Amino acid sequence: MTLLLLGGIGAGVVGATWVMGVVDDTPDIEQIRPKPAGAISTVYAGDGSRLGFIAGGDTLRTPIDGAQIPLLMKRATVAIEDKRFYKHSGVDYLGVVRAAVKNVTDGDASSQGGSTLTMQLVRNLYITENRYRKDLTRKIREAKLADELEKLHSKEWILVSYLNNVPFTTVGGQEAIGVQAAARVLFDKPASQLNLAESALLAGLPQAPSGYNPFEFPKRAKQRRSEVLDAMVDSRYITPAQAEEAKASPLGVKANAFYQQRREPFVFDYIRQQLIAKYGADVVRAGGLRVYTSIDLAKQDAARAAIRGVLYDPADPPAAIVTVDPANGHILAMASSAVYGDEKDGKTNYNYAATAQRQPGSTFKTMVLMAALRKGINPDTTYYTSRELQPGWLASDPTYGVKTFGLTYSGSETITAATLQSDNTVYAQLDADVTPEAVRQAAYDLGITSRLDAYPAEGLGGLTNGVTVLEMANAYATIANGGIRHTPTIITRVRLRNGDVQDLGRTRSKRTFTPAQTEMARSVLEKNVQSGTGVSAGYGCPAGGKTGTTSDIKDAWFVGFTPRLSTAVWMGYKTPTPMVVHGMSVQGGTFPAPIWHDYMQVASDGYCGADWPEGGTFESEPFFGRYASTGKQDDEDYSYDGTDDGSSDDGTTDDGTTGGDTGTANPDPGAYARPPQGEPDIQTPSGGGEGGGAAAPGN
Repeated sequence: MTLLLLGGIGAGVVGATWVMGVVDDTPDIEQIRPKPAGAISTVYAGDGSRLGFIAGGDTLRTPIDGAQIPLLMKRATVAIEDKRFYKHSGVDYLGVVRAAVKNVTDGDASSQGGSTLTMQLVRNLYITENRYRKDLTRKIREAKLADELEKLHSKEWILVSYLNNVPFTTVGGQEAIGVQAAARVLFDKPASQLNLAESALLAGLPQAPSGYNPFEFPKRAKQRRSEVLDAMVDSRYITPAQAEEAKASPLGVKANAFYQQRREPFVFDYIRQQLIAKYGADVVRAGGLRVYTSIDLAKQDAARAAIRGVLYDPADPPAAIVTVDPANGHILAMASSAVYGDEKDGKTNYNYAATAQRQPGSTFKTMVLMAALRKGINPDTTYYTSRELQPGWLASDPTYGVKTFGLTYSGSETITAATLQSDNTVYAQLDADVTPEAVRQAAYDLGITSRLDAYPAEGLGGLTNGVTVLEMANAYATIANGGIRHTPTIITRVRLRNGDVQDLGRTRSKRTFTPAQTEMARSVLEKNVQSGTGVSAGYGCPAGGKTGTTSDIKDAWFVGFTPRLSTAVWMGYKTPTPMVVHGMSVQGGTFPAPIWHDYMQVASDGYCGADWPEGGTFESEPFFGRYASTGKQDDEDYSYDGTDDGSSDDGTTDDGTTGGDTGTANPDPGAYARPPQGEPDIQTPSGGGEGGGAAAPGN
């Protein structure tokens, strides 16, 4: 019946045959996929509080349920836009005739003439590519689809959909689409709190969003509001007295940055990057996501407070802290002392915690230790001689020489004792015995994803590109978790635009070391906190960890773990520069370890944590390392005075540069081998481990 009426109307204007042709050429409403404008995505912290919004380009849109839209807002919209909304079936035929006649007489069809709310919804949701065309063809298409839409949905569904999809205004270059975004942008409140005057103002905007913008044209906006209030009186939705009271009230608009506010901006940027990596830029741009994360805001505050407590001078170098939950790989904290903002204002958007690749210093000796344990080497009973290693000691690298920083040597000592003293010369020999390739594989299996080259000095921290604070926190978490490596994640759950929910909190995991191997490593690293270079990190709970400092003091670290938390602390300038802080030499034990102590004391919240994972018995294997010592020192004293002044954390080559904890951002491979090493053969060490060769594993 509707199509016959449309045909009759068109016959009186331009001919029934042409009109029916347009109708036939228009797909049925069920064949057209709705195309809503991009929506705002909302990001939440671990406690459910909002971190901020990700806008879909220049579009601000937050769809809401009909129950969240005040009845006054719905009535104001019907009164001014389509007063016969509840009487027609989607098409106001007299209005269509008027628009058609106008099109014939002056070649222009009014943007509102004859358009019902249902037709406007069709325009904004189903045929968006023709939204701004003003001709009879578009109106006939809209009429056909509106008639079909009303047969599929209730009036309430149509009205709510309209209010969620119509453009209301543009402020600051961003278009507010839908009543919720409009209420936030204009009044800094949710739509559910709109009063009569505010509802009338909003209802009048869709006819000319720019022309009635209350920030730019307040007089026009007020006049338009009055028109809406009068229409509501005519429709008997309100009394004349109510209308006059609302007309007398000020516009009440309030400039605000609600959609621009973001908590933890460094974390927020990282989350957005992870979303794009997971779903692609188009999905993120389309928006409408609800993103739930593992970030702990209390730990974020505690991390910054711990940094400020130690590095309190504005001239002090930046520092960063990352905490990973060993049980599941969830990132609980990712904080730094940097202030987010424009570089020209002395701020930065550079994420020191997740982006900066820095030299790890002696924290990378743990990779050598894990490679040794994988081969069955017992650190408590295996000895090496602490001695200066003159160039030529390593046949594969004749120019590679290693010294201790203080030029003092302990003679024959166990690997455990060498760990507590952070002896470069012992670890250089151990690295040579287990092979740099095995050390690289152990690093990958712990969770390092940056490229490693298996150079001899890599085990002492001399990396080509460096590693991130996040990587180191996750690598040590594998030890705390009994040898099970997790892929770190900050996003735990995502509700997609279509309503589907994806659980991303169950990360990929893989056992890469045996429980016995990691228990032995924990034992060594616990001793380091109790009486080695990491004593200033101890806070009364079971904890293991390792200090790290580059020889030129451009990077300093402490990476440690408890049964519940694995935390890496790093400090250094964005452009690697030697550090002297408060008149003191910077070492891993003098600044990062105290920061770790202060942070973990708060982050643990008085709870030391459950027991370590069950370890089992470590089965050592006969070891005949080329550089190992057979003599046992007379006084086996593993104690250390607790200071980390660099006397045992760094070594030097024959030309005075670092052979261990190098601070060079991109060390020349030739510095470690003459001639430069070629690409080594890829061999998976005994004891398992994932392949990867010269590149980190994809997991």
